[in-house]
Amino acid sequence: MPQRLRLPAAVVAAIVIAEAAVLLLRPKERYPVVEADPRAYFSATELQRAVDFRSGQLWLFGARTAVELAVLIGAVKFAPRAGKRPVVTGAAAAVALTLATTTAALPLRAAARQRAKDVGLITQSWGGWAADTAKSTAITSVFAAGGGALLVVGLRRFGRDWWAPGAAAVAGFAVVFSYLGPVALDPIFNRFEPLPAGETRDDVLELARKAGVDVGEVYEVDASRRTTAANAYVTGLGTTKRVVLYDTLLKDFTPAETRLVVAHELGHVKHKDVPGGLLWLALVAPFGTLVVARVAERLTKPGATAVPATVLALALVAPVLTAISNQLSRAIERRADAFALELTNEPEAMIGFERRITVKNVGDPDPPRWQQLLLATHPTTMERIGAALARQLE
Repeated sequence: MPQRLRLPAAVVAAIVIAEAAVLLLRPKERYPVVEADPRAYFSATELQRAVDFRSGQLWLFGARTAVELAVLIGAVKFAPRAGKRPVVTGAAAAVALTLATTTAALPLRAAARQRAKDVGLITQSWGGWAADTAKSTAITSVFAAGGGALLVVGLRRFGRDWWAPGAAAVAGFAVVFSYLGPVALDPIFNRFEPLPAGETRDDVLELARKAGVDVGEVYEVDASRRTTAANAYVTGLGTTKRVVLYDTLLKDFTPAETRLVVAHELGHVKHKDVPGGLLWLALVAPFGTLVVARVAERLTKPGATAVPATVLALALVAPVLTAISNQLSRAIERRADAFALELTNEPEAMIGFERRITVKNVGDPDPPRWQQLLLATHPTTMERIGAALARQLE
């Protein structure tokens, strides 16, 4: 194949494989949805408030992304020479990039946070936010140093073929972080307590028994120290597998609504969605890493460390693959919704929950189609209400 066609061919291959992996792993079932008008469930004021808030946050996100890309482009242009200690240079360059992009984007992050504070989503003080930012930057810098050093080692050992062991490392680290994250990283930022005995815990255990699911442990997280938003999620692998419920969810929503959320999360456990996501990554990583390697190869100046160019290449490639993976995410979220409706048979609770949590989180119940396709990991609020309405008609 001609040299000039190798990069385009690698890009096409990565996109095709990513789409094929989505088709392979996505649920095959199709779930009925009744079309619903947002104005039947949300007031004009609520809808306008959500649009104003979310569109502003999206603009700030776009500006932050542009700033970070500008920093990375500058870093590639002024990349230091590899020198006599290339591994150390690579690690130092990765840490410098982390600090530079974080610092450059900080004003835009602060502006987005202030807007969230203005609508009542933020409860944490600015001092607490600064402490969290410092901790997350320090942790990211440690991982960046390791990644930069490993990249240089891979380049020195495997040359242009570093992408193959690099892909294996990406998949391996994803598994390790999925396993250790809930017990090693998450507690740095939040306090997790096993759900205490009572009605909610009894509901969880009964739902798990009914669904035939080994739920692992169910934890309550002190999300209210930072936000008024409500949420729940499944995390971990094997012995670290757990369902996590925000304390705001337990406090502000009815038992029926909480049961529905728990049943949704049990659906993820039942269908092994966390391992499924790791499998998608393992299938796509070789082709994605190949594209990153070839783009970085073209961007790296002779004699310079390859770390800045590789980080820039990753920043360009990752959003494309993420947009593709979001198709899989939305499909498994639909399946988890259907599982919850089947398990609880409470579509009214789902309708009420979707309305209340959308208002509480200042979400847009019916975002523009392009936003949904490119950015969304979940179905829209109106699609989820429509699924509950379809269940009512059965």
